[in-house]
Amino acid sequence: MKKFLAILAIIALAAGSMSARDKVYNSAEPLPQAAKTMLATYFPSQKVNHVKVDSDVFSKEYEVILNDGTEVDFNKDGEWKSIDRGQKAVPAALVLKPISDFVAANYAGAKIVDIEKDRNSYDITLANGIELKFDRSGKFLKVDD
Repeated sequence: MKKFLAILAIIALAAGSMSARDKVYNSAEPLPQAAKTMLATYFPSQKVNHVKVDSDVFSKEYEVILNDGTEVDFNKDGEWKSIDRGQKAVPAALVLKPISDFVAANYAGAKIVDIEKDRNSYDITLANGIELKFDRSGKFLKVDD
């Protein structure tokens, strides 16, 4: 009986993951309200080019491309996970003050063009290609290779 239930669970998971497909939209409509608010607040002059919704049995994530090429990734709740601006600066209000202060003091004039956050850290990339790692409170950890 246990083997039967285990096999049934595996089949259900496999069927669920096979049916999970990325969907692409040409508007911000599928985004959670928090993501829409963030985009309107920090990128008011940019329109959404497309939104890719990556969903599977256990999670849902959103990849947004704006008309200027900016890419913003959101989690299922609409909280940003990463922002990639190419060679444009990430809006200063989205960067923790200790991180901004560290960059200003140690890399004068450098722009933060990419920022990623996870449970434990922030990874940033400067326009000159230097990658830096900080803890969640903004304390510098290391230059990333």
